[in-house]
Amino acid sequence: MEGFIVDPRKSTPADMELGMRDVKLVYAINHTMPYTDEYDRLIQELFVGKIGKGSRVMPPLNLVCANQVTIGRNVMIMGGCLMMSRGGITIDDDVLIAANVQLISNNHDLHDHALLVCKPVHIGRNAWIGAGATILPGVTVGENAVVAAGAVVTRDVEPNTIVGGNPARLIKRVE
Repeated sequence: MEGFIVDPRKSTPADMELGMRDVKLVYAINHTMPYTDEYDRLIQELFVGKIGKGSRVMPPLNLVCANQVTIGRNVMIMGGCLMMSRGGITIDDDVLIAANVQLISNNHDLHDHALLVCKPVHIGRNAWIGAGATILPGVTVGENAVVAAGAVVTRDVEPNTIVGGNPARLIKRVE
């Protein structure tokens, strides 16, 4: 999977303003009653409208680079989700993401820790990500796949499979 490098030391004023916008909106979301018009408005604003009909994101949420996240229809993201989104995160329709999942699309360079090495994360349609799982940069979780609770996913997950462990390995195929 192709990636790219970002040097935060070279952030523009517009980049910094966008980052502050995300921090303020995440704070507001985490302090607003879910299932209210105000909460729904804040979620739409945070994801710049790139969240499909019928999708829910529950607090608390921790997220950076919200404009790099696309969420499909009928997605449920439970509380405690961390999205490090600089490399981009795409969540297709009908995905279930359990509590305390980490979706991480960027990491620091081994030699220059200030640099971010970014690779997109893609969660395929009808996937289920178990509680406390971590999906690392560059990973695609295939359609109908299940990632077991606590798994650390370091490479792509085939469609119609169940993976678990650290690092995540195939447990079984699903018909």
